[in-house]
Amino acid sequence: MRDDTAPGPAEQTEGGGRRVVMLVDNAVEGDSRVQKAARSMADAGWRVTLLGQSPDHRPRRWRLGAAEVRLLPMSKQLNARRNQFRRPWLRRPLAHRPGGIADYRVAQAKAWRADLLARRVLEGRSLRLRRLAAQVMVRWTRLRRDQLERARAARKGLDGPVDRLWAWGVRRCMGHRAWRRLEPYLWDYELTFGPAVDALRPDLIHANDFRMIGVGARAVARARDRGRTVKLVWDAHEYLPGIKPRASHGRWLPAHVGHEREYARYADAVVTVSDSLAELLRREHRLPETPAVVLNAPGGEAPEDHDGPVPDLRALCGVTADTPLLVYSGAPAEQRGLRTVIEALPRLPDAHAAFVVLAPRGAYMKGLLARAAELGVAERVHALPYVPHWQVVDFLSGADVGLIPIHHWPNHELALITKFMEYAHARLPIVVSDVRTMADKVRETGQGEVFRAEDTDDFVRAVRATLAAPERYRAAYDTPGLLDAWTWQAQAQVLDTVYRHLLCAEVPGRTAAPTSPIGVN
Repeated sequence: MRDDTAPGPAEQTEGGGRRVVMLVDNAVEGDSRVQKAARSMADAGWRVTLLGQSPDHRPRRWRLGAAEVRLLPMSKQLNARRNQFRRPWLRRPLAHRPGGIADYRVAQAKAWRADLLARRVLEGRSLRLRRLAAQVMVRWTRLRRDQLERARAARKGLDGPVDRLWAWGVRRCMGHRAWRRLEPYLWDYELTFGPAVDALRPDLIHANDFRMIGVGARAVARARDRGRTVKLVWDAHEYLPGIKPRASHGRWLPAHVGHEREYARYADAVVTVSDSLAELLRREHRLPETPAVVLNAPGGEAPEDHDGPVPDLRALCGVTADTPLLVYSGAPAEQRGLRTVIEALPRLPDAHAAFVVLAPRGAYMKGLLARAAELGVAERVHALPYVPHWQVVDFLSGADVGLIPIHHWPNHELALITKFMEYAHARLPIVVSDVRTMADKVRETGQGEVFRAEDTDDFVRAVRATLAAPERYRAAYDTPGLLDAWTWQAQAQVLDTVYRHLLCAEVPGRTAAPTSPIGVN
């Protein structure tokens, strides 16, 4: 991670364009869409500052071309829930109150017992009743501490009858605003990013995804209260009601959906990643216009200080040019279907599988590799880290087949995801599960094979077909215009048009905004 504060190319556009602040709830470097958007908009003349979340307690700064990146240490003031500070009267009436008193009482009882033992030996006194009382006190305090720990464990799960009843009541009483009680940690994004946004005095705020729409909308409200006009662009990366919840309890999804619904209507323009998602968002939030579509397509230049060679995928896997190599690039999770790949390898005896993931040594990948060992295929499974986004296409081109084995979740049905277009530019035959949008595109173009999601037998069939006649599938990429539409350069023009329309001003060297661009409210 860089911590470079030296001036960079952004100095060249200082004062030449309107100020844009982009917001994202991650550390930037793993988010290719956000990186490409920041750099391309800065290159188009906008004065871009991208605010992200520091992975530790240190603020960090660097440049992406002409854009400035700042990572802010995250506030944790509201990360805890209020019930963590209350005594669990209903669940565990004998428990100590929270705050450290439980350990203090246990230690105090042990100290009393040790004191009595020493006095009995040194002073020759029996102290029998006091010793008995001390033993009772130790056991009593341990019992109460155990009750507190059990209560904490139950509260952490947030899925007990009392929790469910409370959450139901909050949702009925507060509606969309219930996120304030269900997931109060969302306020930590406000406490972290709000002051930084205000200090930058932006003309336009580009809020990425569902956590940042609230931060952006409130910043716009504060600016308006001070007599300034700020435009808000909401970049919806996914269909929130259709994703797999990122917490096991039942509060996470309704809270975040409510947060999104409360603030989405304040966006001056909405952009998203696919036509089908654009239509869903228009209906879901009653938008006056269909959002503009900005695909997360491959492209974008490497920073000036990153001109090293592209790693060799086959060399990293230790395989020869004639070894069948399957590649998966993206997030490692059960709903991504990676287990189907592992289960298929015993029936694909010559093939190796490379998983290019953010955390190749993370818990999920360790579990996957353990399963590969059980099946006797561990030597043919390779977990590799991400490469920078400008190297992805060349890196992946070393494989024979690109894999997208994702399961059926509503959000998985809606878009051509990033890896789909990366595989295409790498000219890889694609094996994709029968999720709607990508399966339809593969059938239309002939660039790969479709299999039934979570069906190992059908996956094996699809892989064997692509390995048997790869040039047949690669020929689809010769179709005029197919790959041209899947480039970041084309997508950046759409985003630039949205910006210019909202701010009603020409960027130096650019044409004036059209009167009614697609997707602008």
